[in-house]
Amino acid sequence: MISQAEAVKLFGLLQNIVIMRLTNKKEVMNMTNQRDASCIFCKIIDGEVPSHTIYEDENIKAFLDTSQTTPGHTLVVPKTHVKDIFAYDPELASKTFAKIPMIAQAIKAMDPKIIGMNIVNNNGTVASQSVFHSHFHLIPRYSEQDDFKIIFGDNTEKYSEDQLNQIQDKIKSKLEK
Repeated sequence: MISQAEAVKLFGLLQNIVIMRLTNKKEVMNMTNQRDASCIFCKIIDGEVPSHTIYEDENIKAFLDTSQTTPGHTLVVPKTHVKDIFAYDPELASKTFAKIPMIAQAIKAMDPKIIGMNIVNNNGTVASQSVFHSHFHLIPRYSEQDDFKIIFGDNTEKYSEDQLNQIQDKIKSKLEK
């Protein structure tokens, strides 16, 4: 006989299998704040690793990034262990994204020297994701000489109107209706 806790966990796994079969998705999240025991962010969420938490509710935790690229550099992390943006469902996205403006406004209000903010979400190794638990960096900007840069290449001349239309059509065809 299994315990009630084991039954609940098994039920959650069965739900995920059914949802995966119904939706044909490779990754589906259990919206009950599922954790990965080997994940540093899950350990922070569970209080096993200390953090400088600035905001927390039942869905997210926001804490200072130890690197402090600039003073106030904060991570916003969903409490559900999800690898990257590609594994979000609309409910998790809504619960996570809804709090980002509030947290960004609080960071900006803490120092009148903050004149801007980068909000960054890296997905995959090639995009510099180093912790594979989705998270958003809120990086206050104090000047153009602070210790953070993003460089966007300008490839305007490499794409014709026809090529842009083809890219547009490919993306639009993949959007869920």
